[in-house]
Amino acid sequence: MKSSFENTLPKLVIAPGFVLGFAFIYGLMVWNGVLSVTASRMLPNYDEFVGLEQYVKLWEMDRWWLALKNLGIFSVLYVGGAMLIGMALAILLDQKIRAEGWLRTIYLYPMALSFIVTGTAWKWMLNPSLGLEKLMHDLGWASFSFDWLVQGETAIYCVVIAGIWQSAGFAMALFLAGLRGIDDSIIKAAQIDGASLPRIYWRIILPILRPVVFSTIMVLSHLSIKSFDLIMALTGGGPGFATDVPATFMYVMSFTRGQIGLGAASATMMLATVAAIVVPYLYSELRSKPHDR
Repeated sequence: MKSSFENTLPKLVIAPGFVLGFAFIYGLMVWNGVLSVTASRMLPNYDEFVGLEQYVKLWEMDRWWLALKNLGIFSVLYVGGAMLIGMALAILLDQKIRAEGWLRTIYLYPMALSFIVTGTAWKWMLNPSLGLEKLMHDLGWASFSFDWLVQGETAIYCVVIAGIWQSAGFAMALFLAGLRGIDDSIIKAAQIDGASLPRIYWRIILPILRPVVFSTIMVLSHLSIKSFDLIMALTGGGPGFATDVPATFMYVMSFTRGQIGLGAASATMMLATVAAIVVPYLYSELRSKPHDR
């Protein structure tokens, strides 16, 4: 009897949190899906179902296509840039250099900040009248110009710069952990065979780090889709809506323009995109576990 109670007690303790989490996460997903097939505007309207009309309207909007284009630009440059810089920093720290602990802390520090703080700080630094351009002018370089933040064609690249600055340290930490897990004898054997250090990293180290690379891509891709707070703090989606991404598009349509149904449709598309990234990753991880045993 006592053994049965001891087995049941942990389940009773975690059951309320599990039920509430399941209800608030998956329940709200279902609710969002329902709203996306209604004619909801300022308030939810469950009496008028319109099927896929909101999705058709969504994909006919030029602003939605621009948001997707911006997301593609941001995701590719953000993920690629953070991984390249993170890998370079990890290789540097893996050489057992002095003050490694200090450097690792400095590189990781941006990840401890929220995207709101990062966006606000970079907004000041990239503002032509306050930041880098003004500093160069004060130093006597009157011809210097860096007004990307206020130009519609280049503002999205300012978001990329801020995102890479924050996440490169995170990628570095993952790669460094992977590098430290590789047996030194493999590198020494390759060096004895006459392989150069760049060739060793390209032909031996990187293939070994393939699971780390894949995990880093998954995490950073997920963060790029959820880049709402960084963009709102840095550009607010502007100039105009030049830096709109699906997350900011959903917010504006739902809470500023009173198009809840359209906003819910865009949120459903974002959910489908995240699922397309996360589900294959989880499947590969779960499938590999029986193998590892």
